[in-house]
Amino acid sequence: MKNTPSADTFFARVESGRQVLALFDLLPDVSFFVKDRSGRFMALNRRGCEYCGVISEEEAIGKTDHDFFPATRAANYCEDDQHVMRSGQPILNRIESAPEDAGSPRLVTTSKIPLRDRRGRVIGIAGFSRQIERMQSGTADAMADVITHLHENLAGEIATEELAEMAGLSISHFERRFRLAFGSSPRQYLIRIRIEHAAALLRETDKNITDIAQSCGFYDHAHFSRSFRRVMSMAPSAYRKRINSADRAKPASNRTSA
Repeated sequence: MKNTPSADTFFARVESGRQVLALFDLLPDVSFFVKDRSGRFMALNRRGCEYCGVISEEEAIGKTDHDFFPATRAANYCEDDQHVMRSGQPILNRIESAPEDAGSPRLVTTSKIPLRDRRGRVIGIAGFSRQIERMQSGTADAMADVITHLHENLAGEIATEELAEMAGLSISHFERRFRLAFGSSPRQYLIRIRIEHAAALLRETDKNITDIAQSCGFYDHAHFSRSFRRVMSMAPSAYRKRINSADRAKPASNRTSA
């Protein structure tokens, strides 16, 4: 009987798995990544580099989410990674906010799978995020409308009842769906995007901190400071000082214009 080559035999002959990984650079709406057991990037496609704010994959290799994203967001990514590696179970097509700068209401679907060595031991994860297009229907599109509304009205008072009606769900059903999709309550998510928007204003403008707090929906300076520290792991004044110091250290041609 004629032997039929197996897939394992074929892939064992492939010189390097990175030949296949190069294909992900051709998918502009997909962020692909591989991380080791410690959460360090081992591979990252072009879209992933854009999310991390680096020019090339080489700049990200060996670094973690904490090197590129706000503390709370990075911690959420790492918690998901560790859950996949501990349980050996994948995360499939979960809706979440896009891993990009503040002010973006875009959503992505994210999937992560455990990676095993030849002995079956989990040694890392592979995953990708794909941007959700507006023409989709169902939960993803309803949540996209809600997220857009939150970003466009982040300084105002927004009731959960209003958001639930927008999504066409009861309040309890909406809150469950929202927490499942984004890992937080609608109120917690609103606080996060307010803080990320405030961080952008601290980076890009000379506005005083009180005015920034009010423009982002915080009318209590102490509440703003506590919330900012919880998300960004430092006070607003310390954040601006660090950004300004880093900006001054750049060559004059590369400095940020306020």
